[in-house]
Amino acid sequence: MKIGIVGGGLMGLALAHRLTRHHHQVSVIERDRQLGGLATFHDYGKFYWDRFYHVILPTDRQLISFLNDIGLSSKLRWARTYTGFFVDRKLFSLSSGVEFLRFSPLNFFSKCRFVATILYCAKIKDWRALEQIKVGDWLRKIGGKSTYEKIWKPLLLAKLGKEYERVSAVFIWSYIVRMFSARDRSTQKEQLGHVVGGYKTVFEQLSMLVKAAGGRIRTNTSVKKILPGNNGGLWIEHNDTKEYFDKVIFTSPVDVLQQVAGNELIRAERAGTGVEYLGVICMVLVTREPLVPYYVVNIADDRVPFTGIIGLSNLVDSAETAGLHVTFLPKYVHSDSAQLAATDDEVRALFFAGLDIMIPDWRARGLESVHINRAKRVQPLQVLNYSQLVPQVHSDHPDFYVLNTTQFTHMTLNNNEVIRAVDEFLAGPGNELNVPATSTAGPETQVVKAA
Repeated sequence: MKIGIVGGGLMGLALAHRLTRHHHQVSVIERDRQLGGLATFHDYGKFYWDRFYHVILPTDRQLISFLNDIGLSSKLRWARTYTGFFVDRKLFSLSSGVEFLRFSPLNFFSKCRFVATILYCAKIKDWRALEQIKVGDWLRKIGGKSTYEKIWKPLLLAKLGKEYERVSAVFIWSYIVRMFSARDRSTQKEQLGHVVGGYKTVFEQLSMLVKAAGGRIRTNTSVKKILPGNNGGLWIEHNDTKEYFDKVIFTSPVDVLQQVAGNELIRAERAGTGVEYLGVICMVLVTREPLVPYYVVNIADDRVPFTGIIGLSNLVDSAETAGLHVTFLPKYVHSDSAQLAATDDEVRALFFAGLDIMIPDWRARGLESVHINRAKRVQPLQVLNYSQLVPQVHSDHPDFYVLNTTQFTHMTLNNNEVIRAVDEFLAGPGNELNVPATSTAGPETQVVKAA
């Protein structure tokens, strides 16, 4: 079969890899000049690395299996990482049980409630009741006000920005399930992983495998319309041409889908409600010395404009970054926020002032370069009763499939869940595609100029 995949992020490329192995003729269509979506890479001058920060957990079984499947298991590296907390105008290390017991901003009773919250949350199996409770209200009730203000609120700010106030308790439940409840011995040691070369390595490998199997990948190609064929299959209009496919899989957001696919292809229940997204402004500093000795620093200080510090050097050997050190400073905002339109100079001045508060001597670390990356849609905002608000997209065409992150109703958005979604799709709704191709497309298989 000839299969078109709209979207060249990890989801689209993982689908393409799976399907080309079954000898389907696959074409990936990506509107940006670079593959990868949110996991794509950036040119930092002397090296390439991820545009935004990513990490692999030992419990990310689907992702680790996928990396092995595409021949990158030898490129997987693990490191002991450390966590810091900036609270009460002081930077604390919080990377072990002993350091947690010594964490002076919390008294012994509050520490016990923090541990009890994790254990309680990890035992919850049915997440639906949590959708009706704001995450802040739930955490204050279970763990107490002090624990919430000193621990949970900084974590929520680091992941959601100010929008955490509208998010349901499902978010923290899914976060704990991923980070804590499935721990094995390696996780207890707080080991985190990455692929040598970052996700640039992953996307180059996927691109090579797809093309070697006869697949095609088009970047800088914008899909304008998806139309049903006269005798089955679908036409995709892109740039100044239209191309026929036996099957089409759409992996971009629902609002984009509704712009390019007509009513003859999809029905979207609750379409008027819409899905809200978080965006991010992420300033990346390249320095000659590391800014912090931690992979993550969570921040509980309203004077600091960014929501966390990610010290890549605590995870990745500096030999991979030309002997330099990379620090991510993210600020999560609503996708409609005017802050996303702030100039680079404005972001730089604001974030530098925040660093002056936290690390007064940070300029002495030898600043090499500053890079400011933005993304308007990082992840759906899991507000109260999110699963009831998500447009339920039903394909009215047997050859058209929709798979995107909007459907992640009760899990955190991460690359392990992306691979899980791909595998579940091919085992379920897309099962007919997960078999060896027996024929190619019919007489309509061609590329023609769009009318």
